[in-house]
Amino acid sequence: MEGGSELRRLVRIVGAVVFLDTMFYAVIAPLLPELSHQLHLSKLSAGLLTASYPLGTLLASLPGGVLAVRAGPRFALCTGLALLGCSTIAFGFLRTAVGLDAARFVEGVGGACSWSGGIAWLVAETPAERRGAMIGRAIAAAVGGSLFGPAIGALASATGRPALFCALAVAAGVLIVVTRRLPYRGAPSDQGLAMLARMVRKPSVAAGMWLMVLPALASGMINVLGPLRLHQFGAGAGAIGAVFLCAAAVEAAISPAIGSLSDRRGRIVPLRAGLVAATVTLLCFTAPRTAVVTGIVIVAIACSLSGFWAPAMAMLSDAAETHRIDQGLAAALINLTWAGGQIIGSGGGGAIAKATGDLVPTAIAAGLCVLTLAAVTRAPRWLGAAEPALGSTDLAHGEKI
Repeated sequence: MEGGSELRRLVRIVGAVVFLDTMFYAVIAPLLPELSHQLHLSKLSAGLLTASYPLGTLLASLPGGVLAVRAGPRFALCTGLALLGCSTIAFGFLRTAVGLDAARFVEGVGGACSWSGGIAWLVAETPAERRGAMIGRAIAAAVGGSLFGPAIGALASATGRPALFCALAVAAGVLIVVTRRLPYRGAPSDQGLAMLARMVRKPSVAAGMWLMVLPALASGMINVLGPLRLHQFGAGAGAIGAVFLCAAAVEAAISPAIGSLSDRRGRIVPLRAGLVAATVTLLCFTAPRTAVVTGIVIVAIACSLSGFWAPAMAMLSDAAETHRIDQGLAAALINLTWAGGQIIGSGGGGAIAKATGDLVPTAIAAGLCVLTLAAVTRAPRWLGAAEPALGSTDLAHGEKI
């Protein structure tokens, strides 16, 4: 992309897209207690409603990545926005658990396409030495969407979903128009899933994938157990929305700095700090007995998890560049791992909490952080720092689906 001005414009557009996407993902938090009451949802059913979005992202992650590779990131991004707008309108009107699950699922499919297109486009146009910082800015925008999502959910709880969600869906249409005007000079690639299958066997890629799965797992779990636990202590939709608003605000504020730190000091430094902080805060989740202290712990958990996103995403993008893989496929892996972690965390965490209480799933997540921290201390070998790049023979056998 010619000139810094066009790169800045691209960053703003991608930021707006992921902002909108995560806003609609996060809108469920303050609505969850109300929907659980209206639709008679158990903790498991509430977890499934929350997990429907990442399930759509999971199943569409690889097709979305291939779409970004074959048709171009701009087309994938616009496709995702169209799906997001239509499904958001549906979520505003539907009144059954199955219908709401389906609408959230389609939103997730749209998110997979828009994230694959947006992140692949942004990374491809950014120099490697600035990659962490640019990803950190995109994450800050995405977290900003998470910040506004609970506020929108709380407002919808008070005013009703149909009119508000239809008005917000218009923003997706506006972004489609703006995105189509942004020039894209990249050439389509014929790489596909066969090449991706060869890529995931590399230690550095596998490590980056796990470091995306782990925070997504913890985040999905807290997105289900957090609102329900706050409600148990007497917090209403407004208070629950305020807690997640504060959590997102802190995460958005520090994500760009974490991305820049990973550029200067390496990806492992912020990851180690995040693992230590996540271990401590997850173990503290069930200790409070008031809504206020529980809310503080939830904010602390979100802050600790922010140490993962930009470094892990940059690690996957770096590995793709090393092995000469299209960034659309790297973005597909980002979607795949995030969605897989969210599904395990929200659905599995809700199921375990229903059977045993909230302590067991959060303790399991903390234990995984401890094991990962131990592995990260052996980073040069574990992350495959000396692994060879995929050679011409690999490329020849891995280009087509």
